[in-house]
Amino acid sequence: MTAPDTTRAAPATASRLLPPLLLLLTVFGPISMDLYLPALPALTRELDAATSVAQLTVTACLIGLALGQLVAGPLSDRFGRRGILLIGIVAYVATSVLCAASPTIGLLIAARLVQGLTGGVGIVIAQAAGRDVYSGGALIRFYGRLTVIGGFAAIVGPLLGGILNAVADWRGLFLFLAGIGAAILAITLVVFRETLPRELRTTGGLGRTLHDYRTLLTDRVFLGAVLNQGFLYAALFAYLAGATYVLQDIYGLSPLGYAIAFGANSAGYMVFGYLAGRAAERWSVRGILSVGIAIAGLGALGLLTAGIAPMPLWVVIASLFALASGVAVASPPATALALVEYPQIAGTASSLLGMVRFGFGGVAAPLVGIAGAASILPLGVVTVVSTVLAAVAFAALVRPRRRYDHSGAIPIPNL
Repeated sequence: MTAPDTTRAAPATASRLLPPLLLLLTVFGPISMDLYLPALPALTRELDAATSVAQLTVTACLIGLALGQLVAGPLSDRFGRRGILLIGIVAYVATSVLCAASPTIGLLIAARLVQGLTGGVGIVIAQAAGRDVYSGGALIRFYGRLTVIGGFAAIVGPLLGGILNAVADWRGLFLFLAGIGAAILAITLVVFRETLPRELRTTGGLGRTLHDYRTLLTDRVFLGAVLNQGFLYAALFAYLAGATYVLQDIYGLSPLGYAIAFGANSAGYMVFGYLAGRAAERWSVRGILSVGIAIAGLGALGLLTAGIAPMPLWVVIASLFALASGVAVASPPATALALVEYPQIAGTASSLLGMVRFGFGGVAAPLVGIAGAASILPLGVVTVVSTVLAAVAFAALVRPRRRYDHSGAIPIPNL
């Protein structure tokens, strides 16, 4: 594999429209997850499914997003970003239509798995292509923007879902996802040009990929950052899976009311993600990461308290706000810690990070439905345990590297 020239500028093929497109590509995950959440209780009733089984539609998408990134990242390191991205978007449109046509909960779960597989391509390519064209402080700002646009998608998703749910059922919401995918495909065909030149691509097939995975997983800082994000995203996706039942079934909010409350929390996710990306340039990256863990932990404790003793609605919403905002603060610095040392295999590194984020989330999401739709306690327990484990991963593994020993590493200020 040819070592990259770390002094090179962004590729000439990277147009001014590329950064907005990379941000747009990150909506695959949040939109796929969030748009139909206001209709999840109705979907549960229509398909005559148990609450925990219906939540497997969330879990299947998360697992698919994880596995899709795990495959797409190494392939993009070897064959380039553009072709892999186009294949993923086309497949996403097709599987969204399949979700809309599913007659049973079992088929819907299977279709959601495939939808996640295809949707994961956009996420991993956005992160890897960003690493292709940015370095230093600009890289951290870019990852901060990725967090912001993810929060924006989280706002738009449930708000649109709540509005559309007033005139269309859950099947119509999946058709809307197919339309979003088709629009992104058209934009990608026009805007996206290859960001990884042929001379910088990896070679060696499966053996090379396994070697790269081994290199990454034996890096203490990379592993610590990835595990930290996995546990924090487990808490976040537990929130995504459980909040709709908590706010609608326990506190009696309408689908639109839920969408508004969820949107307010997602606004906090956007704002705090942006501030974290900016603050990490001036303060310690690890310091910002620790602040994010602490904020998320406070939110999780609030949910656990609400599960033990009845609490007013504002306490639950404030706790959800803190949980989401804390994850947003932690995401940009952790992503930078994971990827900054590996420009030559950014796709592979990004795929492992995404796989752990969504994989841990897929495991955690159904756990919040163990006690049915009438208890907040499982959500509180899952989020508290997850944030504690995130703090342990940070304390045990994410300490400063003694030296840069990977070809092409570009230090980030205050790392």
